[in-house]
Amino acid sequence: MSPDRPPRRGRFPLSLRRHPIAWERQRPTWREARPAVIARALEDAQGRPSGNWYVVGASRDVRDDRPLARTIAGQEIVVWRDASGRLVAGPGICPHLGAPLRDSPVRCGTLVCHWHGLALRGGPFAGWDPLPAHDDGVLVWVRLDEVGGEPPLEAPVVPARPALAGAVSAVYVGIGTCEPEDVVANRLDPWHGAWFHPYSFVDLTVVEAPGANARGTAAAPGTAAAHDGEREDGFTVDVSFKLAGRLVVPVRAVFTAPEPRTVVMRITEGEGRGSVVETHATPLGHDDRGRPRTAVVEAVVAASERPGFGVARTLSPLLRPLVRAAAGRLWRDDLAYAQRRWHLRSTGRFPG
Repeated sequence: MSPDRPPRRGRFPLSLRRHPIAWERQRPTWREARPAVIARALEDAQGRPSGNWYVVGASRDVRDDRPLARTIAGQEIVVWRDASGRLVAGPGICPHLGAPLRDSPVRCGTLVCHWHGLALRGGPFAGWDPLPAHDDGVLVWVRLDEVGGEPPLEAPVVPARPALAGAVSAVYVGIGTCEPEDVVANRLDPWHGAWFHPYSFVDLTVVEAPGANARGTAAAPGTAAAHDGEREDGFTVDVSFKLAGRLVVPVRAVFTAPEPRTVVMRITEGEGRGSVVETHATPLGHDDRGRPRTAVVEAVVAASERPGFGVARTLSPLLRPLVRAAAGRLWRDDLAYAQRRWHLRSTGRFPG
């Protein structure tokens, strides 16, 4: 596909690959996937403010009967809703004798410690102090100023999404032995898609890279890549999502990193225009061998203007497990990529 002719939205969302190319015969991308380009995109992402906000998990996972618990940067955190439905977050260690509040029930909006009955209603009490929390409708976030060390923001940097009332959303969570930067670097390397995930992606071309053209060389002053804000900030990719056999869905997508631990893929042309896949990396802490652990929290928010998409929305409860399964298959590979990257970095052998 040419950069000047993005995929068009036809009457039918599917296309038939007339001349499919075998995996081993597709065009190599290793020359274009220049380590310096990926490293620069990662450096730019790490320089953007997060306001000390970290993704905890899916909004849907905050239940009425127990808290949603996560260890973030070694700190135990619990999240629940108080009697008015307001999101509450705070330390997951009971201030009385250290009970794990993740194992305690929520009753009528009150978190009740299962060791001695200390009741937490969301406000400061008995040495327990709440943390700033935010629910964006898909994900819940907590602000940890001591961990982040940045000037705090009132709310997290949440990417623009399709209106949730007309969309289908699902959240996948996976955990790997790596650091957040390894997850972000994976997503800022779109060149690996058709090689590493041939079961999902075919006919992939990186049309534009931040500060570089599609061949990975620096953009000259006066070129589109030097002055087009959207392309300067992201990777523009033409790719087809593989369905079955030769049936595919061709789209154009842009990958951007709005904050240090988030990469967003937004479909800009083709079926599902405006849909997003947000990949968030949350540091968990270290395991008993001193290795870093990171949670990948990936939110898919899909939308379509097609009349039949209304049926998909009514089937959301059935579709979410399928979306999570598809994300899980991709992340089994991508976490291996991220973990390998961390292993080589930690032993001084990473060539990038």
